[in-house]
Amino acid sequence: MFVMVVGGGRIGAQLTLDLLAHDHQVRLVEMRPQVLAQLHREVPTEVIYDGDPTNPEVLENAGIRKAQVLAAVWGSDSTNLAVASFGRSLFDVPRIVARVNDPRHAWLFTPEMGVDVAINHSDIIVSLIQEEMSLGDMMTLLKLRRGAYSLVEEKIPPGARAVGIAIKDLEIPENCVIAGIIRGGKLIVPRGITELHVADEVLAVTDEKGAEKLAALFARPLHE
Repeated sequence: MFVMVVGGGRIGAQLTLDLLAHDHQVRLVEMRPQVLAQLHREVPTEVIYDGDPTNPEVLENAGIRKAQVLAAVWGSDSTNLAVASFGRSLFDVPRIVARVNDPRHAWLFTPEMGVDVAINHSDIIVSLIQEEMSLGDMMTLLKLRRGAYSLVEEKIPPGARAVGIAIKDLEIPENCVIAGIIRGGKLIVPRGITELHVADEVLAVTDEKGAEKLAALFARPLHE
């Protein structure tokens, strides 16, 4: 998967190295000369893009349209919010994680501003990105039986393979149960003949293999 990291400070550099170690493609955007000098000693040069991330043209030239995940971890909340907003409104990045530097600004880091996950610590960001990238837009709400099973949620996007198909015809693995569907703000108890619609929020209890199967069924279409 392709991740764009904005901000090459301590958190951004470590996040980039961790993602590369997990065999993900990464592009790190930074413009501060002193930070860039340090980055070139720690991070592969081909990963680094020199430019102002608050300029949408810079983000586009850096390859943001290919990104499945955008991580805005600059040391400025205003920069992170601007990048998140551009990522969502201009480039439709599927998943956006943003660092909150000042807790007093946390209320600004909302989906309306383009932020899916607001977080502070790089190790938490890494774990969230790893899970989100392996399961697309699926979110883990709760771990069960010491992690063997999970309660997961995913909103079905337009073009997903599961749209218009009855649950009984989805070929869901044995250890996977669709427990509920939220449609138009109302909870639907699913039955075998229940068809899935665009924008349905699906709740499921599943093991790892079942989660991967659901993620494939509910995935956004690949960009052409």
